[in-house]
Amino acid sequence: MLKILFVCHGNICRSPMAEFVMKDLVQKAGLSHQIQVDSAATSSEEIGNPIHYGTRRKLQEKGIPFDDHRARRMTKRDYETYDLLIGMETMNIRNMMRITQGDPLHKISRILDHTPHPRDIDDPWYTGNFDITYEQIREGCEALLQKLSASE
Repeated sequence: MLKILFVCHGNICRSPMAEFVMKDLVQKAGLSHQIQVDSAATSSEEIGNPIHYGTRRKLQEKGIPFDDHRARRMTKRDYETYDLLIGMETMNIRNMMRITQGDPLHKISRILDHTPHPRDIDDPWYTGNFDITYEQIREGCEALLQKLSASE
């Protein structure tokens, strides 16, 4: 079972959006028995809070199922538990490296590093634009799933 952890600053906007977009893609590809997906935060600011209403609204609009996700903080132990730890932006990667105290197994990357156009995911907490964030996350998740399927 391949285990993927998506990570952003607060685990209420981008990383849960990536978690549920990826779960939907994995389920539709018939790979739910092979790929497990979760999400976490690098900060403790939003611990226990639900998914941001903008993320919920975008997932509903796109027909992507989600559950009663509550924000949690990434731990050093997550590095041992997950095969891939995928941040949304460069600052997330720095904070993830601080939490894990390094990446000797090269498990950490940005989601859009798996696309032909590596870049950071825009943070809708600041931009207010969940449409762009969704499109970027979908692009990253589709590219990652394609890469994973090709390596089987």
